[in-house]
Amino acid sequence: MKDIDDILSYDYNLPPSLIASEPILPKEEARLLVYLKDKDEIHHLKFKNLAELIPKDTAVIFNDTKVIKARILGHKQSGGACEIMLNQPLGENKFSCYIRGRVKENSILNFDNGISAKVLALNSDSTRAVKFYRSNLELSASDLFCELEKIGHVPLPPYIKRADTKDDESWYQSIFAKTSGAVAAPTASLHFSEDMIDNIKKDHEISYLTLHVGAGTFKGVECNNIKDHIMHSEFYDIPQNTQELIKSDKKILGVGTTVTRCVEEFARSNSASGFCKLFLNLNNPPIRQNYLLTNFHLPKSTLIMLVTSFIGLEKTMQIYQTAINEKYRFYSYGDGMLII
Repeated sequence: MKDIDDILSYDYNLPPSLIASEPILPKEEARLLVYLKDKDEIHHLKFKNLAELIPKDTAVIFNDTKVIKARILGHKQSGGACEIMLNQPLGENKFSCYIRGRVKENSILNFDNGISAKVLALNSDSTRAVKFYRSNLELSASDLFCELEKIGHVPLPPYIKRADTKDDESWYQSIFAKTSGAVAAPTASLHFSEDMIDNIKKDHEISYLTLHVGAGTFKGVECNNIKDHIMHSEFYDIPQNTQELIKSDKKILGVGTTVTRCVEEFARSNSASGFCKLFLNLNNPPIRQNYLLTNFHLPKSTLIMLVTSFIGLEKTMQIYQTAINEKYRFYSYGDGMLII
């Protein structure tokens, strides 16, 4: 019996050839591993089958966050190259960022279109507090997002070993993305087409919430005991109709781990907006959401631990091994799994 608190219990070996570097097109043709909890059965279908699989009287919740072009390439005043990966706004025109290249406090970094950045603080979690300027004027979050659309790059995950392309601007964005602020996509949402949404609407209520996925989503758990892990925070906002749905007795299918964390945060705190730091695992399982649609996640990540909170550690690792044996495509541009 594996120890649910031991980080090594969440490890698995994935052949690099199974890491998807681009999506299957049409995207609804991606494969879908379906796990039926009550019957303890695994079925191999496709995303286009989803509408017929969702249990009766179940509402579906999506994350409508919009991915910004969060990677920008520039130079330090010394002339050396640097790269900033935006993480999230901190308020007062300050931003949490990751910076590739050694920098000091008060360093000035220069980018295209007259954009510059001043490093305000070097934080212990490897993030940097930064302010951005154009023509010596501070940029607000909305102003910065507009500038990033001109000079930034799609923030592909670190396991996709290629440069971003024009195609990624649509591939790495859900069709219902609306509210700018994410630096990583809620990847379970990437499989949906307009036809799929229309088919689901015929028999199921659809609602939305916003959780801006931060770069911390890719950060692995580094402590040996997962109870010692300090979860990253991400801003969320839940509209009134979705709040009422969560408070109701209706069954819920959450599309992705970001929706799941947001639903469960509200179920615990009753707070409709703020910063979500909820770490779902076998020590802290879901109390509200019934079903989960998600992609396959990195080993030793908080995301695979979230999956175990629905179906247990042994079953999760068994399913992942089945997916590997069946040559499913993993991670952001890969295939997915449905737990019902």
